[in-house]
Amino acid sequence: MAEVVLRGVRKAYGDVEVMRNIDLDIANGEFVVFVGPSGCGKSTLLRMIAGLEDITEGDCFIGAQRVNDVPPSERGIAMVFQSYALYPHMNLYDNMAFGMKLAGASKQEIDVAVKSAAKILHIEHLLERKPKALSGGQRQRVAIGRAITRKPQVFLFDEPLSNLDAALRVKMRVEFAKLHEELKTTMIYVTHDQVEAMTLADKIVVLSAGNVEQVGTPLDLYHHPRNLFVGGFIGSPKMNFISGEISEQSATGATVLLPSGARIKAAVDASSGKPGEKVTLGIRPEHATDGAADGNFVEATVMLVEPMGEATYVYLVTSGSADGLIVRMAADVAHATGDVVRIGVAAKSCHLFDAKGIAFRRLAAAPTALAA
Repeated sequence: MAEVVLRGVRKAYGDVEVMRNIDLDIANGEFVVFVGPSGCGKSTLLRMIAGLEDITEGDCFIGAQRVNDVPPSERGIAMVFQSYALYPHMNLYDNMAFGMKLAGASKQEIDVAVKSAAKILHIEHLLERKPKALSGGQRQRVAIGRAITRKPQVFLFDEPLSNLDAALRVKMRVEFAKLHEELKTTMIYVTHDQVEAMTLADKIVVLSAGNVEQVGTPLDLYHHPRNLFVGGFIGSPKMNFISGEISEQSATGATVLLPSGARIKAAVDASSGKPGEKVTLGIRPEHATDGAADGNFVEATVMLVEPMGEATYVYLVTSGSADGLIVRMAADVAHATGDVVRIGVAAKSCHLFDAKGIAFRRLAAAPTALAA
């Protein structure tokens, strides 16, 4: 195992800067997920750690070694891409053994490593098959097994589940978690899917336009997003936003005046705010209620009702929210398109962001994601 440290890392293609001043510490044995929208730089950052992209400025350390000028093959890393890249004419055993053969390992070493990796991944019974005889999930396990046989200090995964269907992605997420628990090796995983990030990571790195927006545990980012971007990216469905202005403020809370005339109390430290300041109120769909909560409510008109079995998602229109609202309600909710409803939210569940999109510190953690 090895820690990975980035200090002041930049990446530019000519005059175009795509990664800006990245400082990051990844501890030994940690499972870290880079997450963000397409084009945010997460794969570029991974490729710089791997040595597949040059670092324009700054330093990358794997263990105690500065690896800026070290070839990928000597960095002690193994990388798994979204494309399985298996040799179609070889059986699974030979696919997994190929890298070790090139490295000059003995037949005995290869046999032990391949069978050990196959056991971890539960594919011992498939070793004589060729890739065409496997499902997508089995092929991805072989690609991971090929990486395991190298016994790397760091595993790098670049959107490894993106080619799989939804049900298989869920199953493979469980397999990745079990794999990390068994190997206890440092793993860095890239995805655009924040659900994957939340379920897999010890620590999440949220990226946007080449910048690190926030680093923290999944629940840190869920309960205490640093800014509007993180608040809107982490959570599914995304956080609802309503424009407003501060009516009253103190270190123990704020009252927000909405365009509809409603006044919503938020349990945040608003001592840095001022009355009349433009702000954005954040409400997670699972923390909103069907009806007023603690006197806090917003009137909205039902646009769409989406039954999901265990719950119903209600899409609403209200003034001050360009994208409308999404609220998670009980499975048997009786609302219909055109209904005018009151949507409540407890003060302790509210998020509040200033005019620059920076969050005011919340005074209490919200309920868990399934508690609404």
